[in-house]
Amino acid sequence: MPRYFTLHQAENLLPSVEQLIRDCLYMKQEYQCCEKEIEAHAERVQMMGGSRVDPAKVLGQREARNRAAKILAGKLEKLQDMGVLIKDLDTGLLDFPTLYRGREVYMCWRLGELRIENWHGTSEGFQGRRPIDEEFVSNHRGD
Repeated sequence: MPRYFTLHQAENLLPSVEQLIRDCLYMKQEYQCCEKEIEAHAERVQMMGGSRVDPAKVLGQREARNRAAKILAGKLEKLQDMGVLIKDLDTGLLDFPTLYRGREVYMCWRLGELRIENWHGTSEGFQGRRPIDEEFVSNHRGD
């Protein structure tokens, strides 16, 4: 069952949410860097018809990659447990479900925005964003 936020509740979470998203992006980058190193090493070995492998280096890269994946998964789970919907991790695009005039809609926020200023229907997405105005504020509710 989804959690529904008021605008005030969602905005109060923004500092924590923003830090979690930044941490996710960092861990994703760490994972990708490790993965590239592992792939590059495998390619070198294959191109040379086999070569001396430094097992400690390869193992270290794999451990770092797996650690990054585990931390990333934990941070994403924290966001989901908060009730936040992750729409695009790369741009930090998130939705906060709310009820507006009795139907579920999403208050939309993207990394770098200071406040939650837009909302859209569940099937409209980012392109359907509309500004949050007094009418919206007066007619939306959380849990």
